[in-house]
Amino acid sequence: MNHTSDILIIGSGAAGLTAALNLADRFQVTVLAKGALDEGSTAWAQGGIAAVLEPGDSFESHIEDTMIAGAGLNDRTTVEMVVENAPAAIERLEQLGVPFNTEGNALHLTREGGHSHRRIVHVDDATGWAVQQALLRAARAHPNIRLVPDHVVIDLATSRHETRYSGAGNVWGVYAFSRTTNRVELFTARATILATGGAGRTYLFSTAPRGATGDGIAMAWRAGARVSNMEFMQFHPTCLYNLEVKNFLITEAVRGEGGQLKIPGTGYRFMPDFDPRMELAPRDIVARAIDHEIKRLGLDYVHLDISHMGPEFVKHHFPTIYSRLLDLDIDMTKEPIPVVPAQHYTCGGIVIDRDGRTDLPNLYAAGECTQSGLHGANRLASNSLLECFVFGEAAASHIKAHWGDLAPPPAIKPWDESRVTDSDEEVVIKQNWTEIRRFMWNYVGIVRTTKRLERAAHRIKVLRDEVADYYGHFRVTPDLIELRNLLESADLIVRSALHRKESRGLHYTLDYPETLPEAIDTILVP
Repeated sequence: MNHTSDILIIGSGAAGLTAALNLADRFQVTVLAKGALDEGSTAWAQGGIAAVLEPGDSFESHIEDTMIAGAGLNDRTTVEMVVENAPAAIERLEQLGVPFNTEGNALHLTREGGHSHRRIVHVDDATGWAVQQALLRAARAHPNIRLVPDHVVIDLATSRHETRYSGAGNVWGVYAFSRTTNRVELFTARATILATGGAGRTYLFSTAPRGATGDGIAMAWRAGARVSNMEFMQFHPTCLYNLEVKNFLITEAVRGEGGQLKIPGTGYRFMPDFDPRMELAPRDIVARAIDHEIKRLGLDYVHLDISHMGPEFVKHHFPTIYSRLLDLDIDMTKEPIPVVPAQHYTCGGIVIDRDGRTDLPNLYAAGECTQSGLHGANRLASNSLLECFVFGEAAASHIKAHWGDLAPPPAIKPWDESRVTDSDEEVVIKQNWTEIRRFMWNYVGIVRTTKRLERAAHRIKVLRDEVADYYGHFRVTPDLIELRNLLESADLIVRSALHRKESRGLHYTLDYPETLPEAIDTILVP
């Protein structure tokens, strides 16, 4: 089955829906979602959106904070573009009905690690969910936007899939597995935007949703686009430690509002030993400090304590977290929260320019699947949703301005499964999925060594042959598609990490603890 529209967007989070809403007044837009329309990373974002709105704050200050967190690897022009567009992005979200917290007549601003001012607008401690609902409401109401859930994209349809083969490298859409029909369908368009999120599920412990398997990054790489800075995987310092509940994030704002990190049993506050900014140091420093104390003392977790701020303050600022923890018999107004670091954000990805263009004609990308130059070697808290809005709009603007240059898609071959059968050994997928996540956590985690990275590379080489053999013999399933992308993402991370012979930002290796004088991007070329 072939579906055609003017523009195809893969991903229904902040970046994808922002692009869709900016394009739909002129074009027919199809938005594909892997599962439900609100299942992506956007809905999981607790913290907020960074913007210069406080008297005494400045664009220059926000830019400097971003550059410092990014360890000098950021592209300054990109940082300036994103920061300067932030207040307008907030205004548009207000117009869409996002109910940001207010104080008097102004937006309430909180502060997070690495920021020199209060500049985080938020909706309690569930900003992403509120943003997702507002964008979805607007998209559902627009007659030119077709929202298609439950489609797992397999690969980009490019010039080599044309009925008359071409090596031009154009992207004409995607092949996607429909969970409804259990068949592979073809979606074509003049322009395709990848807004597929990050690759957090390559790790055993991650705050990312189940679907964050690096799909867009892996597909773009296989199609011939460059990928950059994949070694910079951000670990959130404070994920709830609970054997029954996985992936529950304790937002950065808890530390921003006075939360303290302590050693269980002694109550010793350890962050002053690591950084003068204490709990408000950037995430990479806080995560490494927690990792250091856990390994040094043989702990399972450390404590995050905000009980000294008083019950009313805590309940008012963190109602969602307070309620969720209470269900787990943890009263954060009276006792500390057990926390561990967990993979949280993919700072590298598909190389794009300031218009959201990739290396491949007709292919754009926005959000966490990209390396735009904004984050550098470490993302500053609450710059991620902001990047989605600014680059979703930038990609849409470029498509509108250059629509006349975009040719209609030619005839594309349908998906061919004439030489494959249904799998009789699904256990292979589960085994390999678990193995990847476990060795990535143990060998490619917060603190790395060359020997550990080489071990991971060896395992990837063995698994690549297994997965390729499986993929070549059996019909695709959502789990097989994700496993293939997960392995590709893991390979890109390990290759990038082995390439960087220094410690910078999120990439910390015991073999090269110094930071080199010049900051250079790691760029992998297919």
